[in-house]
Amino acid sequence: MTTDQRQAGDQIDEGRGRLAVVLGGAQGIGAATALVLAQRGWRIAIADIDVATAERTAAECNGFAVRLDLRDAASIADAADQLEKRAGAIYAMVNSAAIFAPRMRPEELPLDTWERIVDIAYRGAYVACVEFAKRMAAHGAGAIITISSMVGQRPNHGHAYYSSKAAVNALTEGMAAEWGRSGVRVNAVSPGYVAVPRMVAQIAEGSRYAISPIEMSALGRLVEPSEVGDAIAFLLSDKAAAITGANLNVDAGALAVQGWTIHGGVPPARPRKT
Repeated sequence: MTTDQRQAGDQIDEGRGRLAVVLGGAQGIGAATALVLAQRGWRIAIADIDVATAERTAAECNGFAVRLDLRDAASIADAADQLEKRAGAIYAMVNSAAIFAPRMRPEELPLDTWERIVDIAYRGAYVACVEFAKRMAAHGAGAIITISSMVGQRPNHGHAYYSSKAAVNALTEGMAAEWGRSGVRVNAVSPGYVAVPRMVAQIAEGSRYAISPIEMSALGRLVEPSEVGDAIAFLLSDKAAAITGANLNVDAGALAVQGWTIHGGVPPARPRKT
């Protein structure tokens, strides 16, 4: 069920008024996740380098925004301090910040571009996990979601990005073990091809993909941003209290069909009885 299909009367109080912070939550998957969490009873804070957009998204969630730069450890610590002073203990953190990787051969990719991608996708994820987990451990409860990617399991041309996401997958397991006895769960969600505006536009333009991502999925469609948010909401909820160190693929079956391409693609739908 997508966000706009939910009715006001369908509120689910999984958050129970606890504070959730979404890093990189100003737009895209992060913004969709913030809206889903707000509908499920979480209080929302958006932490993003784009403060103006973050404030607009936060207003939609009846929450608030703070500035955070994932490339700056001091900025991450300062944002966490502001959040606790303003709204109290943090019970959930979702790290959705990322940037698109350019389609370039590795020998042509500028090193500073590689470093920027890795700094945000991996180094920032590590620093944020440590900063927020230690605060959650201090009050004995919390859950962290690192948004990874299916390319962390099946590499593509984005050498800086896929290697960072593979590292995030390992980081998720390591952090789950590190903080588990302190009451903090750490899980990853790996989206596939998600219908964010930029991807939809690139598919329409034919500017990035040689094969339609829609065809490269078992379900024959893109993933809706709110569907990633639903998976995150579940992993943050008490229903997932025994789940930590896991990586949940939300990819419409894109990983499952990789081996079918050489054999002509995914089988079409069977005829239905009328």
